Amino acid sequence: MGNLFTRLMTRVDANARHAMDVYRQGVREYEVLERDVRSRAEALEYTVWLRRRTIELAEREQPLGSDDLALMASVGRQRAEKGLSLRSHQRLVVSHTSLMLREIQEATEPGDGDELMRLMRWFGPQGTRGGDAYMSGHVEGQGRRASIVSRVRTLTEALLADDPAASHLAHGVNMRVHPGYVVAVIRLPAHPRPTVARREEITEALVRRRGVPVMWRDPEELVALAPGHPDRSPGTGQSVDTAPAVMESRALSLVRDIAEGVGGACAIGVSAGPVGALAEAFTRARAVSRVAPMQDRPRRLHTLADVFLELGVARLPEAQDWLRDIGRRLSDGPDLIATLETYYRNDMNRVRAAVALNVHPRTLDYRLQRARELTGIHPGSTHGVRVLSVAVNRALSGSSPSSN
Repeated sequence: MGNLFTRLMTRVDANARHAMDVYRQGVREYEVLERDVRSRAEALEYTVWLRRRTIELAEREQPLGSDDLALMASVGRQRAEKGLSLRSHQRLVVSHTSLMLREIQEATEPGDGDELMRLMRWFGPQGTRGGDAYMSGHVEGQGRRASIVSRVRTLTEALLADDPAASHLAHGVNMRVHPGYVVAVIRLPAHPRPTVARREEITEALVRRRGVPVMWRDPEELVALAPGHPDRSPGTGQSVDTAPAVMESRALSLVRDIAEGVGGACAIGVSAGPVGALAEAFTRARAVSRVAPMQDRPRRLHTLADVFLELGVARLPEAQDWLRDIGRRLSDGPDLIATLETYYRNDMNRVRAAVALNVHPRTLDYRLQRARELTGIHPGSTHGVRVLSVAVNRALSGSSPSSN
């Protein structure tokens, strides 16, 4: 029966045909690679070549050569140009690896220990090199076919999903992957929604000017990543307000650019995280954006530390009803919601708050007294800070009173 390598070589054609069947069933877009007889023949030829080359080089314990890597890159490039998406490409790589391991297992006999170890030693590192070459070609092919906005969106999605392919995708759009990012989720009012063309225009302008990953998840939500290097381990929950000030300044500047491009009010939720743990940061920033107050011109970035009470309230219908009622009462007064927001934003300093509101301190006192009369809660008390600040934030976020 020969050794392991001989048995694998005799099964190459059958294994390749079986692999093609698996790809057709498991990768929906695989059909773009088999549009005609010639395309099907090319796909099968490459599937056969990949197996033969693996067996030949592993038996001789030689690495993939430059010609091998160039061929893999060219195949990745051609497949991207035909319309194979990154996700489908990744599924093909996983399927190929799984099938090869299964083929090796099925061909192995009790006396094949040495050959099996030699094959496994080759398969890991050389498989990585081949996969990198294929990915590089795929990214290059995408660059010829897809717009810059589409490619940056793919990069942003990869970073937020903690996908290792992000480094290849970043190279394809002339960006570098930083050690960490501040993930900013910008929520817009339901109306008016920016058109598709306007969203594309805003994204392209941000990419050209800022060179950062950015994408629209839907017409009411935009996500941008500002470079940073948070000094934390995944899962500790550190947010941007405990990160270096330069990170916060950079993220705020980026968000202001976005707000200017969009035009109108927006709510911002942010969270910092290292690459490889951005999925967690994205989930946190998105939750914050849903309860953060709308701002006509972003003055600050809201983090989990700023709205943890609002997030808790969002899970309690009874508390929402109670705060909604308080918000309605405040809306009956003279600019009470804006007054309380400014008052709390200035740490209840009367002079600073009055200056920010452009009113006399006595006018501010009158408004605070009016808020107390309408709600029965003293704005300057501990209880008042806890209750009224949440009611005000909910009102400004669109959660109360008019939107419910």
